[in-house]
Amino acid sequence: MPDLISRKPGRHFLQIPGPSNVPDRVLRAMAGPTIDHRSREFAQLTAQILEKIGRVFQTAEPVLLFPSSGTGAWEAALVNTLSPGDRVLAFETGHFAALWRNIALRLGLEVEWVEGDWRRGVDLSMVKAKLAEDRDHTLQAVLVVHSETSTGALSDVAGVRGVLDKTGHPALLLVDTISSLASVDYRHDEWGVDVTVCCSQKGLMLPPGLGMNAISQKALKASDSAGLPRSYWDWGPVLKMNQRGFFPYTPPTNLLFGMDEALGMILEEGLEKVFARHRRLAEATRIAVRAWELEMCCPDPSGCTDSLTAVWMPDGHDADELRRLILDRFNMSLGSGLGKVKGRVFRIGHLGDMNDLMLAGTLCGVEMGLGLAGVPHRKEGVTAALDHLASTA
Repeated sequence: MPDLISRKPGRHFLQIPGPSNVPDRVLRAMAGPTIDHRSREFAQLTAQILEKIGRVFQTAEPVLLFPSSGTGAWEAALVNTLSPGDRVLAFETGHFAALWRNIALRLGLEVEWVEGDWRRGVDLSMVKAKLAEDRDHTLQAVLVVHSETSTGALSDVAGVRGVLDKTGHPALLLVDTISSLASVDYRHDEWGVDVTVCCSQKGLMLPPGLGMNAISQKALKASDSAGLPRSYWDWGPVLKMNQRGFFPYTPPTNLLFGMDEALGMILEEGLEKVFARHRRLAEATRIAVRAWELEMCCPDPSGCTDSLTAVWMPDGHDADELRRLILDRFNMSLGSGLGKVKGRVFRIGHLGDMNDLMLAGTLCGVEMGLGLAGVPHRKEGVTAALDHLASTA
């Protein structure tokens, strides 16, 4: 029998920066009966999904889907475009940038690692300096995390492309959009990105399990001569089978049902409205943090992602203790600090299927938790955020 004493009434507030809340429409779509993945019906489903996901990536080029986490999509981007010993340029913007770097190293790539303080996006002046130093064009790729999920910092992908173009450097541009796609404006084609990496569990409002690569023609050409070992992650068989609406492996059919519905919801709302909604909720959150007189991990508001806000704790206070208290008292999950900022920050996710009242409840839980934990703050954050939401409704 269930332990009724430990039951917590009401809904659980999942306010981590992903996995995000899955809408009821998506859950219902996923609950449908599994169909034959070699049928005409399934081929039609695949065609619908690929057309819709291209519109979300803002690309006319191929988008490939793998049953995987974002980690698998990282690896697919690397093994399809590079060869053992190739040099790549990468930037330490946070925990996930470091993890992608580690995968590159394990695959036998040489990484030119630009260290950072985990509080800002990619420094374009460093991009320019590193590319200018590489007169012989030995760098084969530049790796950028668009929205750093561990810190809330946003990098200027269009700016990185501009530096590549101005210096005439032929390196491929590989970009992680795992916590920005369908939440923050992102333009694969217009910004000249060669491989865009994403996964299903954040702005796309799905459970984890679908990794993605959007690829340029330049990246596709590079895959012809790329020498890193690949089998499961090989783009070639996927592209060939996708032409007929199928996959070279057993696909996660019910997750694809959910993806079709989620993409339909995003396009029904309209990309520009989706981005505007995220901007508004993010600004309300940042207003609350400033009113609490706390500090954001990313100190420059213009360099913050609209997907999440990482809040820096005052000295002597443990972010994980605060998170545990809020979970126990209010049944709300906040994101933990990762890597170098473990215990120093907590992260508020405000991406995906979010509205004003969901954010208001989240900020109320944080403000009550700060008070119960004895964290020095002004009790004005929720009021300031609500004023912003009401005035911009």
